[in-house]
Amino acid sequence: MIPVQGFSGRTIAVLGLGRSGLAAVVALQAGGADVVVWDDAPDAATKANDAGARLIDLTKQGAFKNIASLITSPGIPHLYPSPHPAVSRAMAEGCPVDNDIGLFFRSFATSEWDEFDSIPKVIAVTGSNGKSTTSALIHHILEHTGRPTQLGGNIGRGVLDLDEAQDGEVIVLELSSYQIDLARALTPDVAVFTNLSSDHLDRHAGLGGYFAAKRRLFAEGGPDRAVIGVNEMEGRYIANQLSEGPSDDRVIRVSSVQKIDDIGWAVFARKGFLSEYRKGRQVGSIDLRSIAGLPGVHNHQNACSAYAACRALGIGPRVIEAALISFKGLPHRSQLIAEKDGVRYVNDSKATNIDAASKALAAFKKVRWICGGLEKDGGLEALLPAPTVVKAYVIGRESVAFAMKLKGLNVEVCGDMATAVAKASAEAEAGDTVLLAPAAASFDQYDNFELRGNDFAACVLGLMG
Repeated sequence: MIPVQGFSGRTIAVLGLGRSGLAAVVALQAGGADVVVWDDAPDAATKANDAGARLIDLTKQGAFKNIASLITSPGIPHLYPSPHPAVSRAMAEGCPVDNDIGLFFRSFATSEWDEFDSIPKVIAVTGSNGKSTTSALIHHILEHTGRPTQLGGNIGRGVLDLDEAQDGEVIVLELSSYQIDLARALTPDVAVFTNLSSDHLDRHAGLGGYFAAKRRLFAEGGPDRAVIGVNEMEGRYIANQLSEGPSDDRVIRVSSVQKIDDIGWAVFARKGFLSEYRKGRQVGSIDLRSIAGLPGVHNHQNACSAYAACRALGIGPRVIEAALISFKGLPHRSQLIAEKDGVRYVNDSKATNIDAASKALAAFKKVRWICGGLEKDGGLEALLPAPTVVKAYVIGRESVAFAMKLKGLNVEVCGDMATAVAKASAEAEAGDTVLLAPAAASFDQYDNFELRGNDFAACVLGLMG
C-alpha cells in the first residue's frame, strides 16, 4: 500500500466504494486523513463500516463545508454525460475533486528515496487499443531483466494497492481515459500513447473530448520521455506538440504502418520486422513473425511501443528481444485457446470496439468470426468488407439487428455463445481460425468482457472432449 501524503489531520471524502475507492480509503487513513465516504449502493453502510469510515450523504447542500478534497472512482462521471450529484455538489461548494491516480502521483516519492542508488520510475501507458498488452509486455521485459517492477492501474493491482517502491524499481501503469481525465497530478517518467479510435464517446462528449482526456497524460507536468504511436493524426499531433524539432529524441515515434528513418528516434514494424532508428541510423531490429504471443500487425505495434519504452530506460535490444520471445500474451487478447484438426480457436473478447475487432480480423487469413453484443456508437461500416471473414456467427440480444449491418458477409444469427461456437466449429476447415472478436460491449449478456471470453473458452474446451 502507498500511504497518501499531504492530508494528515484533514477530512477527505471518497465517492464510490468499489476496488479503487476502498483502496483510497485505506491509503488515506494510512496517511493520517480522516475519511468520510458515500456510495449509492444499498450496502454502502456495511462497506463504510468495514472500511472504518463514516458514511455521509455527499449530495446534500453543505456536505463539503469541512472537507478538503473529494476523491472519486474513475467509473463515476464528473462532467459528461452528466456529473454525479456528489461531484456537482463538491464543485458548487469549491471542494477540489481528484481520483486515486492523482493521489498516487502526489504520494509515490518518499524521503526514503534519498538513500536509494537508483530513483524509482513510473511508465504510464494509455491509448484506445493495445494499452493492456503494451503495459504487460513492458512489465514482462523488466521482469526478464531482473529489475524490480510492479504492474497496476487499469490492469493488475490498483495504484494505491501497490507496494512502496524499492531501490531502482519501475512501476508500469495502464491508465484509461477515465483515470487520466480527472487526476490532478500526472508525472510519469515515461508516457506511452498507443493509438486513438472512437470509444467512450458518451463519457467524453465526443471524440475530441476523448482525445483531450488522453492528451492530459502528456500535457500535465510532462514526462521525461514520450513514446507516441503516430499511425493516427492525433498521435502525430501529440508528438509535434512535445518535440522541439526533428532531432529531439525526448519523443520516440512508433508505427506499424510506415517507415520512420529520417527523424530523431523512432521504432517501427514493417512486414513483421521491428526496426529502431536514431538520427537516421538503424541501431536495432527484431523479427516478430514467429513470436506466438504477439500475432498480427496490431500486436507488432504493441511490441514497438513496449520496446521503445524499455529502450528509454537503457535496456539493450537483444535483452528486449529475448523477453519478447517468451511473452505468452494476455487472456482475452488474441489468446489461443485450442487447436484441433488444423483449426485454431482464438479469444479476443477485449476487442470491444470497431478498431480493435478490425485489427483482430486482419491478424488471421481465414476467420470464422463470432461477434455481437451491445453495439457502440459509430456503427459497423468501418469493419467492412472484412476480406478475411469466411462467415460471421452473431451473438447477443440484438443479434438479428447486428447481423443485418454486416452487409456483404456470410452471416448466421446464433444468439448465444454455445450455439455460435458449436456451429463455427462444425463448419471450420483446416487453416481456419474461429475467432471471438465481438466489436461490441458485453453488457447485454455478460457483466464484463472477461466473463464473455471465459464462456467462449469453456465452450471451445467442451467441444474438445
